[in-house]
Amino acid sequence: MTIKNKYNRRNTQLSYILYHNSMHTIKIGGVPEHFNLPWHLTIEEGAYLENNIQLEWKDFPGGTGAMCEALRNKDIDIAIILTEGIVKDIIAGNPSKIVQTYIESPLIWGIHVGHDSKYNTLSDLENTSAAISRYGSGSHLMAYINAQKNNWDTTSLKFEVIKNLDGAVEALTKGNADYFMWEHFTTKPLVDNKTFRRVADCPTPWPCFVIAVREEILETKSEQIKSILETINTTTSDFKQIPSIDKTLSHRYEQQLEDIREWLRITEWSQSLIHNKTLSEVQDQLYKLDIIGKVVDSKNLIFEM
Repeated sequence: MTIKNKYNRRNTQLSYILYHNSMHTIKIGGVPEHFNLPWHLTIEEGAYLENNIQLEWKDFPGGTGAMCEALRNKDIDIAIILTEGIVKDIIAGNPSKIVQTYIESPLIWGIHVGHDSKYNTLSDLENTSAAISRYGSGSHLMAYINAQKNNWDTTSLKFEVIKNLDGAVEALTKGNADYFMWEHFTTKPLVDNKTFRRVADCPTPWPCFVIAVREEILETKSEQIKSILETINTTTSDFKQIPSIDKTLSHRYEQQLEDIREWLRITEWSQSLIHNKTLSEVQDQLYKLDIIGKVVDSKNLIFEM
């Protein structure tokens, strides 16, 4: 090997070491659903690597409750999480803050029973048992929202913890729980194949998903978080215009094309911080349902980048 080649090789190795030493690894979590395809596309195309950020995605089939726990345990740094769930958990001591709304439109919660269930209407489900992924999850909190909306006694709600969608299938099929609330389009294949029957829908009264970040990461890696938000916002602002995005979503999430097209029609992404009015509405609702014990100033829930 010539002196010149040795020098070039040493330079290449040095560049590699410097590059990887300057790389910031940030862990992000979300549900394995179609809402989060923009994150997967940007990660797959290396969009964050350009700014020396190694963004590592983790799926959370258990939903919001599992992500709240992961934030608390420092297993993830960022969560794409249900608004009401993270508001409740921050008030309960989760050291995280909301940095942005992710999905501006409501989440459409389907209310499901087993296909052979004796229950046929929403009113039939009063005083029955709801399957929930875990306490503090969206399926848990929305059971209260649905009960209040229908003038049921929210103090007598009964729950069966089933961890995830597979657990819900087992619980409703075996009769261990009577109904299950989960995102309408995610559960649509289970309605189509006659595992579930949907008896009603219950939209959230507010924007459904926000981006939450651990406070420690906001203090130590705020520039990297800004960069991540800029990248994802560029993608979501034009997401619906990506060629054949409906077909991509249909294939990757095993959904019927007409269902994905309907979901795209009613879904709006956001690129801005959640409004104080929205946070007040969420807290007022949770407080009335005795899910939170106090209402806090909105500034205690958010971090302005």
